Amino acid sequence: MSSDTPYAPPSAESISRAIEALAARNVDAVLVGSREAALTKLRELVPEGCEVFVNTSETLDAIGYTEYMHGNDRYINLHDQMMSQPDPASQREFRRKTTTADYFVGSVQAIAETGEIVIASSSGSQIGAYSYGARRVILVAGTQKICPTLSDAEARTRGFTLERHDRWLEGRGVAPTPIGKYLVMEHEPVVGRISMVLIPESIGW
Repeated sequence: MSSDTPYAPPSAESISRAIEALAARNVDAVLVGSREAALTKLRELVPEGCEVFVNTSETLDAIGYTEYMHGNDRYINLHDQMMSQPDPASQREFRRKTTTADYFVGSVQAIAETGEIVIASSSGSQIGAYSYGARRVILVAGTQKICPTLSDAEARTRGFTLERHDRWLEGRGVAPTPIGKYLVMEHEPVVGRISMVLIPESIGW
């Protein structure tokens, strides 16, 4: 599907099926009513005083969480610490440490109604945290990312999402990058480790 052809919003039944399927795979998903409610929910899920890394995300930017966390000294803010490193090599080395953060907040590329979650990344910097390293993972996504099947979710990621990402890079004068790392989360063995906040609108890619 071309990035000029957006995915249709899922039905209420589709969202309900996805939430139930995610729960069966030990992902605690909740549907909030708005961007503002998503921001409030994140503030509830990530307690003040904790160590937290906020991954780069259009979704987190859109709901105001990136701005809320920037310079916020009520948390041990690993992203701010990373950006304060003196050079790119030091930032990359610090980035490795963030994969074991107490709380790691980010987004995903697609969610199947059957409960699988698809994540694609150029560098793979968030993959280790999502799959194992972080003590708690909080994922935020618009419900337009819900797809009927895993095959549909993978097609969305490799088509629509990748095209949108490449256009975003080009708009900033950066050459498009291929998918470097690809993760399908099928089951989380640690109950309560992963939470997902769903927003009922088209937000992010």
